[in-house]
Amino acid sequence: MRSFFARFKLFGLVLLIVSAVIITLFYNALQPKKTLPVYQPSDFNPELVAPEISHVKKYHTIADFALVNQNGDTITQEDYRGHIYVADFFFTTCPTICPIMTENMRWLQDQLAGDPEVLLLSHSVTPEIDSVPRLKQYALEKGVDDARWNLVTGDKKHIYELARKSYLAVKTDGDGGPFDMIHTENFILVDRERRIRGTYDGTNMEDMERLLDDLEILRASYRE
Repeated sequence: MRSFFARFKLFGLVLLIVSAVIITLFYNALQPKKTLPVYQPSDFNPELVAPEISHVKKYHTIADFALVNQNGDTITQEDYRGHIYVADFFFTTCPTICPIMTENMRWLQDQLAGDPEVLLLSHSVTPEIDSVPRLKQYALEKGVDDARWNLVTGDKKHIYELARKSYLAVKTDGDGGPFDMIHTENFILVDRERRIRGTYDGTNMEDMERLLDDLEILRASYRE
């Protein structure tokens, strides 16, 4: 009789464990998976979008580019192929939001240390001032990791078109002056397919935390 109850107790314990596992699996299966939207020009404030693409509602991607980084190397979209990356626009002599943005980008770099899947890309909006030596000095001062974060300069018209028509991150087309681009504080999250998956206030630490969370969601989507 005692052995019968012992076996029944064991059976009950096994049944309880199996039931818990099944309930957990069902619960996880019923939970909606978190995903990030794919942003199009029509989703943005019209001030940030060139009029000729403001109507676009699908298939928007970052255009091909060729720029020069702080080491004098030519950087193109091929250097970012197969990677998620975060982009922004800045200039080295900016006294207002740029130092905060650069500090937060460096913080992001540090948080992602050891993760080769995510890269960073900062475009100078005053390329005639931000030469390669100036960018190199700035990179050294700010703790930029050359292996994962490019500060780029190059043809001004090319940079402006990227900002206005690809990354949707500036409020004017520029009038030819040295400081004519009214760039935003936005960090732009770009996926492996060169699509915009999120924008974040690069001066706001809460947004930086949100960016890290969204990066994990995006990385997870490629593991499924």
